[in-house]
Amino acid sequence: MSELSIDNIEKTLKKIRPYLQIDGGDVEAVSISEDNIVSIRLLGACNTCPLNLMTLRAGIERQLMTEFPDIVRVESVA
Repeated sequence: MSELSIDNIEKTLKKIRPYLQIDGGDVEAVSISEDNIVSIRLLGACNTCPLNLMTLRAGIERQLMTEFPDIVRVESVA
């Protein structure tokens, strides 16, 4: 288990990123709140995709929470 930090979250997102980029999307880590809520920004096609909530919960959040059990939730910000 790695320390919960933006750098380490970006390392995990690097594993997910190719799957998003295939469809013209991307993701970036924005911040981590004091209560361990991670804010991410969906970019490109992911930003406007009608299935972006499923991508956020079933893909991104699941992977991040597996690697960082301290995360409470992952939220998308504009």
